[in-house]
Amino acid sequence: MAGATNAIPQTLPIPDVSFTMRGTSSPNDVAMVLQIIALFTVLTLAPSILMVITSFTRIIIAFSFLRSAMGTAQMPPNQILVGLAILLTIFIMMPVFSAVNREALAPYFEEKITFKEMTERIKPPIRKFLVANTQKKDIELFLDISRSARVRNVNEIPDHVVIAAFVLSEVQLGFQIGFLLYLPFLIIDFVVSSVLLAMGMMMLPPHMVSTPFKILLFVLVDGWGLLVSSLVKSYYQ
Repeated sequence: MAGATNAIPQTLPIPDVSFTMRGTSSPNDVAMVLQIIALFTVLTLAPSILMVITSFTRIIIAFSFLRSAMGTAQMPPNQILVGLAILLTIFIMMPVFSAVNREALAPYFEEKITFKEMTERIKPPIRKFLVANTQKKDIELFLDISRSARVRNVNEIPDHVVIAAFVLSEVQLGFQIGFLLYLPFLIIDFVVSSVLLAMGMMMLPPHMVSTPFKILLFVLVDGWGLLVSSLVKSYYQ
């Protein structure tokens, strides 16, 4: 009987989670809660922030055009392209991240500045990067659309105008890079189509013959190295 009793599995303790709302007499408690809410909000919007105020947009557009120009519909896979774009984005943005950490995050965690001062110090390095990589005509376009007051220097440009102009510039430059990527592969398509037509092989899809030559050309000229190098150097002019 004792053995049978010991064989009975013991009940595992289940943790109890509860959320309560209680009054507080300290403003610091309320400020801490608001900071936590702000942190979770930033984490929720992190993917959007990544695409909007970093180099991710230009890179992923260029990679997508490259895959279309080569005629490889699913190679490299989307996960590989997105992962490579994220890694290059981190590499390009590292000076900005280092400046943000040095000027804002590190002093805040060392309790040398307040949360409000931290948020104010985060903006200048990011804004400097956005302005440096935004075309002037795009800034003027959004200043005109928003009917903002005339600005005398870069520091007077509203933040929402800088972000919108940066996104537009990134998309435009991504398409320009895509056009340049298409040109050599388009020439191969023309040559292969002309050869097949001269041989009377009109029923054979040209892309079945041109795709291997495109891949061979891209590998021989170290296409990935040239593309990645050009994308990174475009932010360090």
